[in-house]
Amino acid sequence: MDARTQDQPTAPPLADGDHRARSRALTPRVRLFLALGAAVLVAGVLWLLYWLLVGSHHVTTNDAYVAADVAEVTPQVSGSIVAAPISDTLPVKRGDVLVEIDPADYQLAVAQAEAALGQAERKVQGYFASSDAQAGMVAARQADVLKAKAQLASAEADLARAKTDLDRRKALAPAGAVSGDELTSAQNRFDVAEQTVAADRALLISAQAEQKAAVGQHQAAVALVAGADVAGNPEVAAARAKLGQARLDLQRTVIRAPIDGIIAKNTVEVGQRVPTGAQLMTVVPIQTAYVNANFKEPELRRVRVGQPAVLTADLYGSRVKYHGRVAGLAGGTGSAFAVIPAQNATGNWIKVVQRLPVRINLDPAELARHPLRVGLSMNVDIDIAGR
Repeated sequence: MDARTQDQPTAPPLADGDHRARSRALTPRVRLFLALGAAVLVAGVLWLLYWLLVGSHHVTTNDAYVAADVAEVTPQVSGSIVAAPISDTLPVKRGDVLVEIDPADYQLAVAQAEAALGQAERKVQGYFASSDAQAGMVAARQADVLKAKAQLASAEADLARAKTDLDRRKALAPAGAVSGDELTSAQNRFDVAEQTVAADRALLISAQAEQKAAVGQHQAAVALVAGADVAGNPEVAAARAKLGQARLDLQRTVIRAPIDGIIAKNTVEVGQRVPTGAQLMTVVPIQTAYVNANFKEPELRRVRVGQPAVLTADLYGSRVKYHGRVAGLAGGTGSAFAVIPAQNATGNWIKVVQRLPVRINLDPAELARHPLRVGLSMNVDIDIAGR
């Protein structure tokens, strides 16, 4: 054995007291681990109790944003803008003037429509006068027919007398009781009476034809005025409608706010000529803003309309809380309504959990105290155990 090894001293064995001292030295460490284990166990039990009693009854998301049913301001008539007293970020009330379009052309259109209405009224009044006149003409033609009938009857009576006189003289002529001149005179009277009857019959036919023409003209005149007075005549009504349209167009040269809200996306410049339907600005009704919260599919299993929700906005922080209720779930996910919807019928398919917008209506009083703006981020907590 090596000399150095032989020279090393051998450690003496530990006594029972030394073992007890070392055991006492390890006790704090063990106690620390035991305390840590107990703390973890207590924390786990508390978390489990919280989840069972609270957490399982709530779903939360920070994928939520403020939205509103905005009103797009568009002109209903074209023209040049002469005044634009409103600019972005300004609050407006319903009926406030936003834009004024040059009204000159529309004022002229109103004047023309008023003149056209006056002409139509006078024209229809002429129809009524013509109807009355045609009624008088019908009566006159009826009198002419009666007169022609009377003349024809008189002529036929004269013809009958002339024929009787002629026949009598013809019978007496062979015996020499009637001279030749007398017979000739009787023949002439008969011929004249016959011609007179023919002429009177033609006059009767002419009078009857004129009567029929007068009746037709009267019926046509009556048709123009039947069933309505001057104000209710179709021609007058059409002219009045054109006047109403002209006045409406003139009224539309002043564009007013359709709702209360804040002006946004204002593109109006004085002197700019705008066509009908051009987007000029947007009115955002912040007083009726709501929140679209995008929850994952599994989180929506117990979400129902009417459940209460608590929300906070990044704008104000957690110190300001909004209270609302679930108003409804969207009809589809965002990807379903995308311009180019996702096509999953491919070989390289990866399932992606979808999110569905949930609309939450907010308390108007809280909105009035702490206004929001469209697009702001929100944190949403829905109590799915509530009703």
